[in-house]
Amino acid sequence: MPSWRDLKRFCERDGWELYKDTDHYFYRKRTATGELKLTKVSKGTGEIGKALFRRILKEQLQVSLEYFYEHQ
Repeated sequence: MPSWRDLKRFCERDGWELYKDTDHYFYRKRTATGELKLTKVSKGTGEIGKALFRRILKEQLQVSLEYFYEHQ
């Protein structure tokens, strides 16, 4: 499973904007249709749990697993 560091790298390489840096990194990205996507990345160094990572891909990033690995 990917780590939080992998998720942060994905956001940076995929054009997400870091808009808040507190105890977590907060990213946002506006799609071509004007939709605003948001995600939060832990500053921890461990792996992301399988179920949580699937939810992040589907609900927040809205990308496939293949797309994630191609851009991280």
